[in-house]
Amino acid sequence: MLSLKARTLFSPPFPLIFSHPKHLPVLKPSFSFKLAAKMSASSPSQSVIEHVVLFKVKENTEPSKVNAMVSNLNGLISLDQVLHITAGPVHRTRSSPIAFTHALHSRYKTKDDLADYSAHPRHVSVVKDSVLPIVDDIMAVDWIANGDSEDLLLAPPPGSAMRLTFLKPKEGLSEEVKSEILGVIKGIKGKFSQVDQITCGENFSPARAKGYSLASLAVFPGVSEMEAVDSNEELVNSQKEKVRDYLDSVVVVDYVIPPPQSASL
Repeated sequence: MLSLKARTLFSPPFPLIFSHPKHLPVLKPSFSFKLAAKMSASSPSQSVIEHVVLFKVKENTEPSKVNAMVSNLNGLISLDQVLHITAGPVHRTRSSPIAFTHALHSRYKTKDDLADYSAHPRHVSVVKDSVLPIVDDIMAVDWIANGDSEDLLLAPPPGSAMRLTFLKPKEGLSEEVKSEILGVIKGIKGKFSQVDQITCGENFSPARAKGYSLASLAVFPGVSEMEAVDSNEELVNSQKEKVRDYLDSVVVVDYVIPPPQSASL
């Protein structure tokens, strides 16, 4: 049997697993300053908290209510705890037992900041008034992303394509094997020049994760770069083999960061 590191994370039905970019955002005029100012005092090697939520909006929901949900979620960038946030419609579901329609990605400096954000009255109000009334299902995963400060300080600009991947390992899989899987994911960036940034980790909030305990987020400059990777079958096939043997199921969703005018209040 080949070693785990010689295997892939995207043999059908498991597409390529990815995460994050390297351009300054335009999501909100104050965002670049806000993110840099909050993290500039950190050491060269640091961590941030990744928070990803997938939503399935009820069929036949009025477009105005969907737009209000997206706008209100993006408006949470004004909260002190939030380093970065983007929410909008899913570009494409590549693999998922649930037909998710919308996605949210945000970043925090610490787990405490994420907890404070979740409990903040404004966040609670947005969830209660704008999200829960129009969704059938929600899935959320959180992980600690470690890396160089240059990667973690920068956020994807509008138009960037993001691939969100959640993995459900088979029961009884050792922590050592899980760590090797994450190592393979981290190594993807070095094999595909189209990947701007990638983070991955083990979920620490199981309540809404539906059993998916490993997560990855990859960012490309745009949809064409993401599709270029998918079309590189020779390189993809050279990476595959049997990582899928360690997995019960996978969720892979592609998302494109909306332009500023549709991503702010």
